[in-house]
Amino acid sequence: MIRLEGVTRTFRRADGQYVDAVVDVTLEIGEGEFVCIVGPSGHGKTTLLQLVAGLLLVSRGTIEVDGVPVTGPGPDRGVVFHGASVCPWMRVIDNVEYGLKCRGVEKKTRREISRGYLRAVGLEGVERSWPRELSGGMLKRVAVATVFATGAKVLLLDEPFGPLDYVTRRQLHDVVLKLWRETQTEKQRTILFVTHDVDEALTLADRLLVIKHGRLVDDLRSSLPWPRTTDSLIVPEAVRLKHILLAHLGLEAAPSSPEKAPAEVQAGRL
Repeated sequence: MIRLEGVTRTFRRADGQYVDAVVDVTLEIGEGEFVCIVGPSGHGKTTLLQLVAGLLLVSRGTIEVDGVPVTGPGPDRGVVFHGASVCPWMRVIDNVEYGLKCRGVEKKTRREISRGYLRAVGLEGVERSWPRELSGGMLKRVAVATVFATGAKVLLLDEPFGPLDYVTRRQLHDVVLKLWRETQTEKQRTILFVTHDVDEALTLADRLLVIKHGRLVDDLRSSLPWPRTTDSLIVPEAVRLKHILLAHLGLEAAPSSPEKAPAEVQAGRL
């Protein structure tokens, strides 16, 4: 369980002015949820993720994970950053097992776990490669394997697939969902995933949080069935959620009532 109570994070700009990047956010995220955080650029999504990760500290309010206050990074939370998440001076297998090594897991065990996750993300056979020898998509697979291999119950992903092409992104969506769903039998892993991409959010999440001007302005549940396919995004429920998200992003006018929703949605044609 992740619990945020009245969380605010204030920064001081170079001109001396204070800016609230996250403002009075209160929410609870249950074990095993896949939550996407959506919102315009520069409105506090990454800051919120970093606060949960313990990479930033709150200015006001509290954050708890399983009842323990977040006062810094911890082994219960794994992070994949928007940019490089792979250490270039370490071979692939050493990257994947690094978190286990830090936790004191003996070499044979951590090597077996790491190899298992490399197989799961489709990178069997490249464990001795250097990161510079891999493509961008392969590096993201290494990052995904690494964060799952840590054993952390909470996985925090900050626009991890943003720079990738459409096909590679779709493949990695399948990889993440497969690992998340398969490992739920071992432990209830919770994922917080920051994205600007509405279709990505609808493909991945069972819950969608919308952050605007640092505030939590919407909390949506998705009832789309698993596994998600291309057709999943054109059913009426998906289209309804998409219109709400696009309105929050300023790309559509928000319907004031169901009667004012697009005719295609009401008729179930989209």
